[in-house]
Amino acid sequence: MIDGTKTTEPRLRMPVGDAIDVLVGLRQDDDVVITCMGSSREWPRRCDHVLDVHHVPSTMGGTVPLALGVALAQPQRRVHVLTGDGSLLMNLGVLVTIIASGAKNLTIVVVDNGVYEITGGQRTAGAAAEVDFAGLARSVGFPHVAHFRDLTDWRRRAAEVLASTGPRFIWLEVEPQREDYLIKLPRPLAEQLVRFQRTLAAEGE
Repeated sequence: MIDGTKTTEPRLRMPVGDAIDVLVGLRQDDDVVITCMGSSREWPRRCDHVLDVHHVPSTMGGTVPLALGVALAQPQRRVHVLTGDGSLLMNLGVLVTIIASGAKNLTIVVVDNGVYEITGGQRTAGAAAEVDFAGLARSVGFPHVAHFRDLTDWRRRAAEVLASTGPRFIWLEVEPQREDYLIKLPRPLAEQLVRFQRTLAAEGE
């Protein structure tokens, strides 16, 4: 884990698939996992669970609020949301809303590749400005904030971070995925939501 000190050296970044593999390995059976944009391509390659929702909206920035709503409605579950740096930049105010809500079962995982991947790989304003996402999270009151660039360190510390007091904020710096930018979901969002809702309803009976 690293601090927010800026450096002129090239930034170390993890392979995105390896970084997500760590989370898949630590996922508990009753956890809700909500992904968006690039992580919605990577997570389904590794896991297909009835409590997974892959959200690729036409308007960026709505996935973390969706996860907050689920966390508030399902306080007995851990809810993990994987969002891109570009998507989070579209709705930074949601970080304040999360703290104000009092939700403690929510984990924000920022999968930061420094680009708007699904629209062609343009550099984000956050990357250009070297935005300190960890510093932003601390400033609004997240009780546990972690920042990783090194895969070995992330593997070593991930379980500890996920067990910490929530809400949690995890910033993962990953390499851009230079491949087909089109994201093909494993099933339509409407079908995902029906499966998700039925699972919650059945467990509540």
